[in-house]
Amino acid sequence: MKLVVVESPAKARTIGRILGADYSIKATLGHVRDLPRSELGIDIANDFAPRYVIIKQRKKAISELKKSANDASAIYLATDPDREGEAISWHLVEAIKLNNSKVPIHRVVFHEITKEAVEKAFHHPRSIDVNLVNAQQARRLLDRLVGYKLSPLLWRKVQRGLSAGRVQSAALRIIVDREREIQNFVSTEYWTIEAELAKSLTKAEKTKFRALLMGLANGTKLEILNQEEAKKIEGDLRKAGYVVKKVTIKAVARQPAPPFITSTLQQEAWRKLHFTAQRTMIIAQQLYEGIALGDEGSVGLITYMRTDSTHVAASAIAETRAFITGKYGARFLPSQPRSFRKRGKWAQEAHEAIRPTRIHREPDQVRSYLKTEQLKLYELIWKRMVASQMAAVSLDTTTVEIEAKCPESQNEYLLRTASSVVKFPGFITLYSEGKDEDGEEEKTLSLPELKVGDKLVLLGLFPGQHFTQPPPRYNEATLIKALEQKGIGRPSTYAPILSTIQERGYVYKDNGKLCPDEIGLVVNDLLTQHFPKIVDLDFTAQLEEELDEIARGEKGWVPVLKDFYTPFEKILSQASEKIERVNMTKPTDEICPDCGRPMVLKVGRFGKFLACSGYPDCKKTMAFVVKTGASCPQCGKELVERMTKKKRVFYGCSGYPQCKFAINRKPIPQPCPQCGKLLVVYRNGWVKCTVCEYKDKLDKLEKVGAAA
Repeated sequence: MKLVVVESPAKARTIGRILGADYSIKATLGHVRDLPRSELGIDIANDFAPRYVIIKQRKKAISELKKSANDASAIYLATDPDREGEAISWHLVEAIKLNNSKVPIHRVVFHEITKEAVEKAFHHPRSIDVNLVNAQQARRLLDRLVGYKLSPLLWRKVQRGLSAGRVQSAALRIIVDREREIQNFVSTEYWTIEAELAKSLTKAEKTKFRALLMGLANGTKLEILNQEEAKKIEGDLRKAGYVVKKVTIKAVARQPAPPFITSTLQQEAWRKLHFTAQRTMIIAQQLYEGIALGDEGSVGLITYMRTDSTHVAASAIAETRAFITGKYGARFLPSQPRSFRKRGKWAQEAHEAIRPTRIHREPDQVRSYLKTEQLKLYELIWKRMVASQMAAVSLDTTTVEIEAKCPESQNEYLLRTASSVVKFPGFITLYSEGKDEDGEEEKTLSLPELKVGDKLVLLGLFPGQHFTQPPPRYNEATLIKALEQKGIGRPSTYAPILSTIQERGYVYKDNGKLCPDEIGLVVNDLLTQHFPKIVDLDFTAQLEEELDEIARGEKGWVPVLKDFYTPFEKILSQASEKIERVNMTKPTDEICPDCGRPMVLKVGRFGKFLACSGYPDCKKTMAFVVKTGASCPQCGKELVERMTKKKRVFYGCSGYPQCKFAINRKPIPQPCPQCGKLLVVYRNGWVKCTVCEYKDKLDKLEKVGAAA
């Protein structure tokens, strides 16, 4: 019997169906060895030699694998095709001492769990790639050195239970920097003016359109900073004559996005499905490892989901093009296959993009076998792959420049309007890429047929007051994009980074936006001041590049660790003496119910709490709640901010458990002006009623409330 070792039982079932009865498939259930939790586990003086121990929960699996290995005629290590998978195979060999065995050991790698891919891998086995193992080991040791050396310092200087991670600290820095940028942002007033125009008064209703004032006709840009300036220009425009100065018509082809890589899948799953990065990867892992499809058995539905390459196998492209022709017709197929071989600056692995293993397996065909979230993600991956090989969208864009001459002031103004007409829908028949909340919205505007010299009639002017807005807080999609652009982390690390900074309480979500908590600000500032390299984005990216060089065999892992640790140890020693104890205790208006002294706000292992300032004489503690000022629609008591076990913010009744009303969106004190019910913040400074259809801007509502 030949022994095949994989990570999970689901993957074992799928591979077992492909390989048949001559193979015994066993699962490690994940990592089998790691550094000990109770100590550093690295002999720094002895070239950073690690001391690995078998993970307690894996001892039974290791025992069974030893027994199976002794009875096997050959051993095939079929763990995932990345550095982590390579390291799991290496650790397994070391843990069950296979190096001393006479049984041949093979490493097999496949990027999709299909019959063709698995059989090809088993026909072309290789040995374990030590360079990949060393790169993964170097990452693990670097993270352990930072975590186990910095965390005790944070315990002594800030509070117990804190921890610091190498890559996570850089991600926290990005979020904190954005928060400070928002806090320091000074909003300035500006005005825009739109003119509603028409070709003639008789057909005004049919031909009217709007054009935006751009500046003076000589090209000088106008900055309208207040209402007085806006009114002056508005007066000119009311008396002006309007003539079409220039009409530009362009044929534009819009190309589809490439198939997914890890980062773009996580971003799009957040935008369209509101899945967290962690949830996306868990579901993708299930689709990759195999889903039971009735009589067909367990089948891997997508290729490997940790990748930064947009390359697609020629056979998959050919299958996709054949599908497009049959489903949509030849018009929707470009003359040449579309190639996406351009790799990002920081790309590391030569994997394929994330795609369905069979394009002809449409989402509707597997609907009955998949859970709702599995179907949603599979459909997203399937549509993206098919759309990537479809014909481009054909657009006719029309830009019209309009001159407005005021005879009294002799001022000449330039207005502009534009429209796009889809001549051929191409790939958007199936799929359009989502946009981030801070992305530009596409506006469609219908224009009448206009030519140079056409005189226009003014129907109305629409001045608008605006205020410059600070940059938006990051959500999961935009943070992953920022991490990728700055070279921080790799496909396998984006989801853990996001999870870790939230689980540690450094960052929380408010309406989907990532906000630094007070403890996150304190930790970031301490690290920035005393360990600038740890949170320096360029240094973190450079270290990632060095790990890539180890994986390519261009660098040794010990020199990389030495170059990092030697200055780090010196700075650590200096910081231990320089850093003063941070007092996280804050006064509050609450009074201790036991002794009447003021309560103070403290932060413990499980978050913020209230404690009596008379400690140790009085040891009274109470839960800390953030009040919203809004009333519970069920019982009338105040709604307060709460947090789930997974550190997600929600809002519930202070009368819990008697009243169990809860809502995810932040409530505001003002009632709905239409029906008097509860209002909640829902996006970009807007509020909406939880009962009726009322919507408005929060700042406008607050002004009305203040005036009343």
